Amino acid sequence: MQPATTPPTWKREFTATLRLAGPLAAANLLQMLTYAIDVMFIARLGEAELAASALGIAIFGLLSWALTGLTGAVAPLAAAELGARAPALRPVRRSVRMALWLSVMSGAGAMVLCSLSEPFMLATGQLPRIAALAGEYMEVLLWATIPMIAASVLRNFVSTLGRPVLATMITGAGIGVNALGNYAFIFGNFGAPALGLQGAAWATVATSVITFAAYVLAIRLDPRLHRYHIFGFFWRPDWARFAALMKIGTPIALTVLAEAGIFATAAFLMGLIGAPQLAAHTVALQIAALCFQIPSGVSQAATIRVGYFHGAREAIGVARAGWAAMALGTGFMVLTAIAMLTVPEWLLYVYVDPSQPANADMVKLAIGYLAVAAAFQLTDGIQVVAAGALRGLQDTRMPMWIAIFAYWVPGFGLAAGLGLYTPLEGIGVWIGLAAGLACAAALLLTRWHWRGRLGLLEYAKT
Repeated sequence: MQPATTPPTWKREFTATLRLAGPLAAANLLQMLTYAIDVMFIARLGEAELAASALGIAIFGLLSWALTGLTGAVAPLAAAELGARAPALRPVRRSVRMALWLSVMSGAGAMVLCSLSEPFMLATGQLPRIAALAGEYMEVLLWATIPMIAASVLRNFVSTLGRPVLATMITGAGIGVNALGNYAFIFGNFGAPALGLQGAAWATVATSVITFAAYVLAIRLDPRLHRYHIFGFFWRPDWARFAALMKIGTPIALTVLAEAGIFATAAFLMGLIGAPQLAAHTVALQIAALCFQIPSGVSQAATIRVGYFHGAREAIGVARAGWAAMALGTGFMVLTAIAMLTVPEWLLYVYVDPSQPANADMVKLAIGYLAVAAAFQLTDGIQVVAAGALRGLQDTRMPMWIAIFAYWVPGFGLAAGLGLYTPLEGIGVWIGLAAGLACAAALLLTRWHWRGRLGLLEYAKT
């Protein structure tokens, strides 16, 4: 897909954004299904194994998500290079090459941290048996780190080059690989050894390696992608481009840690309030996270579309790409907000049976949390898409500080204050989350609106 060097009509921009965002959002949803399949299989091993895997995934997921953000800086860089001088074979190849180098280097560091999981869990007061199981699980799971991050680099490459459907297809195929791997290695089917919890980790490793290999094969077979020869001269460094990736990507990774950290802290606060509140919070948050995958895909598309026009130095195109993405992202979240307010029980059926008397207290609490979640659907959509649009302008440092402030000052402050020191309890925690998202949305939207005056478009006519 070649970017236009003149601004498209609004209709064409909406179409182009949808064409990118649809497959990317679908891939995000399929990725969530992959994790859900892990839980389904591990749950059959027992509560201890499920608890251990939850602890392990909390650490592994946080690290891999942050490093995916770090290496994801390749998307705005490559998009700008295409906008400036498409097809930009050499600049794009070098950007992808250095992003792959970064995935190996950062992934190796994450592997070291994963290997220290058991002592970390013991230091935080986890039960020794659970910590030991989690440590054994992580000893295997850490080998999935580098191929998983490298695959995310190739996903950004194929999406930026206008092949986002490949990401959807490969992620979908990965679900089947993961399910078969769990079935084989956990319980000893198909002649494989029965490895229990470690078998689930080996299934994730196999899925990560096969996913990376699938991207390599798809790139090799697609003429448009293959002509970039992204693995050509792989040993040659380009330190200036590596530094650019670090400059753009490090704030993205820290933003991810800030946002993920506040939601992890919310779970801790719920645990202090009570077990029913924590259970209801977990279910409600899963529904909110499921809905979030759509604007997240739109945000990824916004980064690419804005990046195209930023590279082409076309300010009108930048504006239309960003505003079109925000309209699409928030428009979808209006629908999810209406669903959370009008049919919350239907949404809860995805995870629990609301008709069961044993679930009555949890369902009542979860419905209350979803009512608050409905209130922040719009702001959640705005903040993630606005952040994606600003990344297309390679503006990540100030959005990082905005995220840290919004999530940890009004967000955490209200969540802790209202949740622990008022009768609102769990509702108070969710009000805090809503406040953090609203603050982030307002500040990021303001920054996007004033992008010209802030000097983010040095080529814009004044």
